[in-house]
Amino acid sequence: MAAEPGPVLLTGAGGFVGAALVRALAARSRAVIATDRTAMDFAGLPSVTAIPGELDDPALIARLAARPISAVVHLATVPGGAAEAEPALAARVNLAAAMALFDATAAHGNVPRLLFASSIAVFGDALPPHVDDTTPPRPMLRYGAHKAMLEEWVATLTRRGAVRGLSVRLPGIVARPAAPSGMKSAFLSNLFHALKAGEPITLPVSAEATAWLLSRRALVEQLATALDCPADPPSTRLNLPALRVRMGDLVEEVARQTGADPSLAGHDPDPTIEAAFGAQPPLATPAADALGLVHDGDLSALVSRALADL
Repeated sequence: MAAEPGPVLLTGAGGFVGAALVRALAARSRAVIATDRTAMDFAGLPSVTAIPGELDDPALIARLAARPISAVVHLATVPGGAAEAEPALAARVNLAAAMALFDATAAHGNVPRLLFASSIAVFGDALPPHVDDTTPPRPMLRYGAHKAMLEEWVATLTRRGAVRGLSVRLPGIVARPAAPSGMKSAFLSNLFHALKAGEPITLPVSAEATAWLLSRRALVEQLATALDCPADPPSTRLNLPALRVRMGDLVEEVARQTGADPSLAGHDPDPTIEAAFGAQPPLATPAADALGLVHDGDLSALVSRALADL
């Protein structure tokens, strides 16, 4: 009889995306080791083992990698604005701790799947007129540079036969909790919270700004599919399918579904924010498409799913 596959190790498991992915994997009868520095509540999920701790603690990494695992999903990160504000912490968590974790989980020799949550921040700004799987990384932020560096380590470990790696570049995910996140793109989610509450909001981008967006539900489905894909694409780097949304259209649709007055959302463009998060061109994702990864389908579905998370 074949041995049971090892568990899936998921970092950042207490976060907005991580918690939903843990529950999705548990629903598929996958054993999960969940870790985060924040509180995790997976009561009632017997297949989930929660191990809290700081990822840059060698003792935690040793505990997480004490036995062979079938896959790693690495979501934990110090995000954009926080990475700029605390560069030493960001380097320690985003680079050193992540590399140590990947090395430790690969040391058993069973070649686990390694799914790394990278970011479209690797492209920097200004973006070219069209982005596809061949667009080279040109990060401008420390956060994007860390993601690009770790993408290369995932590719190196894959070439060495230590892991089966995929770095998936996340677009804007909506609607995240309204609490401070350290993300420069937080206004994309704050729009949903404000209009649902009937409160005014000033967006740091113009009505003509365009952004690549996914709901949490669509992202979780993409990650679960990528985790289990039997074949590996030619490149370890994947741009995820996402809707390209005009900000004025997003305001109108959120207002329609919440019954809010769209004039509650004003615009006071910040050139830096607009360049980074409001000038995203048409996006082609043939490699991810071939794996069966799909976005929300249309703006109405995206907004409906995002509002359901509030």
